[in-house]
Amino acid sequence: MLAGNGILFPFLGFVSCFAFIYMSLGNLKIHLTEQPEMGFVGRNGTQFMVDGKAFYVNGWNSYWLMDQAVEEFTRPRVSAMLQAGAKMGLTVCRTWAFNDGDYNALQISPGRFDERVFKALDHVIAESSRHGIRLVLSLVNNLQPFGGKTQYVKWALEKGVGLSSSNDSFFFDPSIRNYFKTYVKTILTRKNSFTGIEYRDDPTIFAWELINEPRCMSDPSGDTLQDWIEEMAALVKSIDKNHLVTVGLEGFYGPTSTTKLSINPGDWASNLGSDFIRNSKISDIDFASVHIYPDHWFAEQERDEKLNYVVKWVVSHIDDGDRILKKPIGEEEWSWSGDLGLAVLGWRNE
Repeated sequence: MLAGNGILFPFLGFVSCFAFIYMSLGNLKIHLTEQPEMGFVGRNGTQFMVDGKAFYVNGWNSYWLMDQAVEEFTRPRVSAMLQAGAKMGLTVCRTWAFNDGDYNALQISPGRFDERVFKALDHVIAESSRHGIRLVLSLVNNLQPFGGKTQYVKWALEKGVGLSSSNDSFFFDPSIRNYFKTYVKTILTRKNSFTGIEYRDDPTIFAWELINEPRCMSDPSGDTLQDWIEEMAALVKSIDKNHLVTVGLEGFYGPTSTTKLSINPGDWASNLGSDFIRNSKISDIDFASVHIYPDHWFAEQERDEKLNYVVKWVVSHIDDGDRILKKPIGEEEWSWSGDLGLAVLGWRNE
């Protein structure tokens, strides 16, 4: 994930599309009144619903909440961030519910957890509820930070499982799939040590995200990743009947969407093993996700060219949600580079 500390990104107000901003704040002191009891978020077509009423998402990313909640001296930052988000009128925060084999690891080894870190995640959920903020909880990283699929493959190799050299073994090796399924079951059935509520029964959780930015480049046809998503989404739904599920896609069009390939930022994007429409059509996936980084994808282009592309990318995916998927579209990550300082603020506002 690409993000600049301390930079705020605007959010979009489309009915069938929501976007997350990035926030990084210090230890703010903000007083909030007690929040009313939450209901579970569902959906009706392209509309999120709570208690029979439309629910509109204004959100942000703070991937680090669990990590910062582990130590007592950094824990106040979690409350400060949630307080600040609530004061700004934001309603949903996307954060990691994983840290695999790294410093302050939640999962130390397959099926072995650090209770101290689990209590940190408990704290994040309890504090979010207290401030009226819902959470999108991501379950694993495609990238190496915080362990990700690389760590799962490493664990399998250490146990003598015969694997190819590719980290994509995460998606197709039966042993690694079982590692991840055990992890999912443990997370979903965890009883919060502060609230006494199992995660699967807690309306503070907006949705489960299967994986951040999945790519399976060893199989550009997309079949391997499609099979993995189908299996893991079905697993989540079999355990948790209350919550929405999304994949965590970047939004790249794949081989089954030939008429859409020109929307991709380059030819490379259709060869990553992900396939936005095909992956998002899966019946157990409740809403689709999209990421956009124009500065990263088009480093040599001028500002206006990047802005034009952003519009094309967003409109295309909203159209997919309305006409093809009949599901909401989440603009989960997007940004302009912070390299140009305050000059970029006007670009983002446009």
